[in-house]
Parts: sequence; C-alpha cells; structure tokens
Amino acid sequence: MIMTLAAVPVPSIAHHQLLVFLLQIGLVLGLATILGRLAVRLRLPAVVGELLVGVLLGPSLLGATAPGLSAWLFPADPGQLHLLDAVGQIGVLLLVGITGIHLNLGVIRGQGTIAVRTSAGGLLIPLGLGVAIGYLLPGSLLADSADRTVFALFLGVALCVSAIPVIAKILLEMRLLHRDIGQLTVSAAAVDDVVGWLLLSVVSAMATTGVRTGQVLVAVGSVLLVVVVAYLLGRPLVRGALRAANRSEDSGPTVAVVSILLLLSAAATHAMKLEAILGAFVCGIVIGSSGLLDHEKLAPLRTFTMAVLAPVFFATAGLRMDLTALAKPPVLLAAAGVLLAAVIGKFGGAYLGARFSGLSRWQSLAIGAGLNARGVIGLIVAMTGLRLGVLSTDAFTIVVLVAIVTSLITPPTLRYALRKIPQTDEEHTREKSFGAYAREST
Repeated sequence: MIMTLAAVPVPSIAHHQLLVFLLQIGLVLGLATILGRLAVRLRLPAVVGELLVGVLLGPSLLGATAPGLSAWLFPADPGQLHLLDAVGQIGVLLLVGITGIHLNLGVIRGQGTIAVRTSAGGLLIPLGLGVAIGYLLPGSLLADSADRTVFALFLGVALCVSAIPVIAKILLEMRLLHRDIGQLTVSAAAVDDVVGWLLLSVVSAMATTGVRTGQVLVAVGSVLLVVVVAYLLGRPLVRGALRAANRSEDSGPTVAVVSILLLLSAAATHAMKLEAILGAFVCGIVIGSSGLLDHEKLAPLRTFTMAVLAPVFFATAGLRMDLTALAKPPVLLAAAGVLLAAVIGKFGGAYLGARFSGLSRWQSLAIGAGLNARGVIGLIVAMTGLRLGVLSTDAFTIVVLVAIVTSLITPPTLRYALRKIPQTDEEHTREKSFGAYAREST
C-alpha cells in the first residue's frame, strides 16, 4: 500500500523548540529596543546598540561567562537557530525594499555627475584594497571550502559598500539632510548601494558556481536581466497592484501588497542563484518610482520593520560575532589592517572623487565621512559571506567590526567638517521645509 503525503501530516513545532524560540525573540527584541534607544541618546545610530545585543548574548560575552545558559538559550542545533534566522531574513528583505522605495531618483539625476564621480572614488579604491588584503590574509580566516579569489572579492565588496539607511538616518538625526552636502552624500550613497548589490550578487553567484569566466558572465547577465524585466514587466505589474490597493482607505492592503511584491521579487532573484536582497531592492525602486504609492499608508510596515524585524536581524548578526577571537594575535592584526584599509580606502576614495568633481576641501571631507558608514549593508555582506561558506567566524567578526566602527566614527567626523561649511540662503529656506519632517522622524 502506497502511503500518500496527506496521510502523514507534518508534525507541528515541538513544545521546547517553540519555547526557546519565543524566549529568543522576546529577549533579543527587548534588549535591542533598550540598547538602540540608548545609542540614540548618545547620538549614535540605533543599529550600533542593536548589534551589541548579539555581542552580549553571543559567544563574546554570555557564551564565555555562562556557557551552560548560552547553550540552552542559543543551542547549536541548526533547526532552532534557523527559526530566528528566518525572522531576521524577512526583516532585512523588507528593510532593503523600503530603502529602495525611498530612493530619490530625481536627486540622483540632478547631481548625477558629481555623485557618480564621488561614488566611483569611494568604490574603486576600497574595492581594490579589499581584494589585495584578501589575498594577503592568512588562510585560517577562510572557511574550509572557500576559494581564495571569492574570499578576496567578498572582502573587497565589504569594504567598498556604504549604508544608505544608516547615512540617511544620521543626516536626519543631525538635522543635516537639508544641506547640499547632505543631499549629495545620499545621492552618492544611492549609487554605492546599487553598485554594491550588483557586486554582491555577482560574487555570491561565483561562490555557489565557482570562479569561471562563463559563470561570471552568466551572473552579470542575470543581474542585467533582472533590471530589464523589472523595467519592462515589473513597472506595469506594480502599478496595477498599487492601484488595486489604493481603492481602500485602510492601510492594510497597501502594506500587504508592498510586502508581497518585495518578498516575491526576492524569491525570484534567489531562484536565479542571485541574492534575494537584490530582488527586494530593485522592486523597492520600482515601487517608489511608480508615483502611486501612498507613503502614509506604508508607515505601519516601515515602523514594524524598523522597530521589530530589522533589530532581530542585527542582533542575529551579532550572535555570530566572537570578539574573543581578537585575543589571537593573527586575528587582531588582520582586524586592524582590514579596518585601516576600510577607513582609508572609503574615506580617501570619496574625498578624492569629490575633490576631482570641484568640491571644496571641507565639503569633500564631509562627504567622505558620510560615505564611510557601512552599517546595515556591511552586515548583509558579512551574513551573506558566512551563509555561503566564504567567511570563517573570525573573518565574519572582522567584517562586522568594520561595520560597527565605521558607523560609530561617522557622526563626529561629519559634524566637525560641516562646522567649516557656511550654510547658504537656499539651505536656510530648505531647512524650514525639512524641519517638521525631521522632528516627526526623530
């Protein structure tokens, strides 16, 4: 007798597994909220406090001081940890999609030449430094099955990216978004984001299919195909879905439609062996540029993602970060070298690009400081490298450390540089229109 699948129902989640999962979510989210607000009070990005949650609850502190409790609360069982990972993955996909939605293509077109030149300097120099260091670092930092070339390229991508969500939040909290240099920094960061996702998708494809010229060309072609399909088919599909959602005065349909579009787009690029985040980001850009999105109706999704889902992702990244690895001289030396290259490469590259575009010394210094923050994007690159088996735990710790430190040093450096740049009459006028929005957002 052949037993069908319907005759054997899938068992529900075990009692203990559900208990541990609920405790993990509650504890992680509670600490992320507290430490995130504390970071804001200290004039730092909330993501810094949220990352520290994983450091406190992970092997860096709890695992070292109370290994028994740590093993019970965060067991090494993949099935248990993947529950937490799944929540974090949904959070980061929605976060990246919302970032794409808020991308102002008009600003990028208006300051396109300067933004592209500045972004090019801030991309190429740290990318080259990262790849060079990737070939020089000891083999112990590579995962067991990792290819040295893919590892070096991953490190290069981690060093060249910027984090537009963190940068925009820093500028908003510091009341600098109305300044010309603030607008230019966001424009250049947007270019960085687009190029960064493309590079990450190509390198991720190389990690899964191998370093072969044909496969690299296929990966690049797949990325271009995603963009073409999004433009030709995605735009009418998005416009039709948003028109249907706009028929309701309630925000529910808009939140549901946007979430569905972002997650299905992520699934599409993931099925193509590209990164799911690329699909979410491109879909977000299409949604934001449609002209049919009611941003007030989207506010509940933005709030829930930023306050609940995204912090779980950040904390999960911290759970895999083992700062005790820095006690090893080779790892500490490698971390110092990578961090130095990240700061000099990104800051110096953006500074040179801005100067080449005709900006003043202090303007170039400000934009270099702003683009230096890796924040969210650096974490995504690190998590992707760890998941694909490219980065070892030690290398992952180094990349996350770069994301945290660069986000920490951005606000004071940016504040110092902008004191030297007088505010224009146009900026004063713009400040009045930005004032109410800034107060509501902070």
